[in-house]
Amino acid sequence: QVQLVESGGGLVQPGGSLRLSCAASGSISSIYTMGWYRQAPGNERELVAIVTGGGITNYQDSVKGRFTISRDNAQNTVYLQMNSLKVEDTAVYYCNARRRTGMAYWGQGTQVTVSS
Repeated sequence: QVQLVESGGGLVQPGGSLRLSCAASGSISSIYTMGWYRQAPGNERELVAIVTGGGITNYQDSVKGRFTISRDNAQNTVYLQMNSLKVEDTAVYYCNARRRTGMAYWGQGTQVTVSS
């Protein structure tokens, strides 16, 4: 089992920044990718960004140039730096960890609200 604990969500004005953190614990030795997904009311959960253990990243087109994902393998933590936030970024953000077998684990979610 893998446990994921997220932090860093909150309320921010349009154009502002937030940094999300996700700490992994448990049976983490074979975790391949870590990443962030989000789900807005009435929408399906969608990929925001992922990073492999080797540092390869992939982003949703709408966040490219604004969000940066990073991973500290020594601390078993993944971060999402979100800049130039827009109202449409409002959602619950979920941390995800996935093994090479495809087994996936999810955090409890953290609310990000972008509003003036």
